[in-house]
Amino acid sequence: MAPDSPAHSGVTPSLTPLYLDTAAAAPVRREALEAAWPYLTGSFGNPSSHHEMGRASAEALLEARRRVARVLGMRSTDIVFTSGGTEANNLGLIGMALGAGDEDPRAGRGRARRHLVTSPLDHEAVLASADFLRRRHGFDVTEVAVGADGTVTPAALDRALRDDTAVVSLGYANNEIGTVTDVAALAEVAHGAGALFHTDAVQAAGWLPLSGLGADALSLAGHKVGAPKGIGVAAIRARIPLEPLIHGGGQEGGRRSGTENVALAVAFATALDLAEAQREEAAARVALIRDRFIAEVLAEVDGAVLTGSAVSRTPNHASFCFRRTSGEAMLLELERLGVTASSGSACAAGADEPSHVLTALGIDAETARTSVRFTFPATMTTEMGRAAAAAVSEAAKRLALAYA
Repeated sequence: MAPDSPAHSGVTPSLTPLYLDTAAAAPVRREALEAAWPYLTGSFGNPSSHHEMGRASAEALLEARRRVARVLGMRSTDIVFTSGGTEANNLGLIGMALGAGDEDPRAGRGRARRHLVTSPLDHEAVLASADFLRRRHGFDVTEVAVGADGTVTPAALDRALRDDTAVVSLGYANNEIGTVTDVAALAEVAHGAGALFHTDAVQAAGWLPLSGLGADALSLAGHKVGAPKGIGVAAIRARIPLEPLIHGGGQEGGRRSGTENVALAVAFATALDLAEAQREEAAARVALIRDRFIAEVLAEVDGAVLTGSAVSRTPNHASFCFRRTSGEAMLLELERLGVTASSGSACAAGADEPSHVLTALGIDAETARTSVRFTFPATMTTEMGRAAAAAVSEAAKRLALAYA
């Protein structure tokens, strides 16, 4: 172990007794910090340099790429390291759309493809990227119809497709309501129309399978699986024409220029490996705890309404609207009781507008502002789940008195 390196002992403890906001950021794994440490200290060479320290960094970067590719069931040449999930989503959607926009990406018939399909529930990084392509590059954008629980069906996608659709981008697991999309089925429909398929898999990592999805591109973020913030992956099939968003020295196979962050790439690969190794056991165990938590909250809290699918949702996710109260007031009361949760996407924190996800589901703006999201860590226990449900019940009682 290097001097002053972090001790190797699982994950760092949370700062509060019950940290239930892992959809925003999961605790950093000590193993990831340990793996990164040598490339922040002695082996700090630039991986593009042709000397021993550079070659050591290049080999570590290649191995990190291989490890990520194995989890995704892809090739190492498909893996592009980015600064996080937002950049990965931008590269996946904008890069593929511009690469495929002037010709059919599969048949090569020279037919212009200037149409995109997204969902009104997608992450802001996807929706803003689609809007950029519409405003600055003349693409048409269609938002596919979604069910009341946030699901997208193959039939709905088929109705949204056109013969000039370039890229379909639909999230794997929604960050605000937890609803899981059948990516494999949707990718098959998109491919049947000759379109490329991208999925934001940021919230799925560590909880859902990441291989065999049939997607041409998917996005991941390190801080959702136990790596530090500032690292992500855009996994894009190398055969697909891609327009880089960052230009320069041609790193990352010419698809994302800039000196690579070797230490964080190694940390990401380590954290993803560990999350994948623990996934099946953690998902099964935490889903049972989540189900009991949801049942207790719905039974004990008057006006609590579950948002998202009651059946197809990520194992660690429970989200509610608490009618006749305030989401922010509920969060403050919960924090006083030792529970840290969130009102939805951390990327939209501080916004005055209600969640675009909830309003797209037909929830009125006033109710949408009462939303609270609980996302559990892989270390969640039955006792923690009971304590969280009791805290929610107590917070609701205190607020009921305050609002009476």
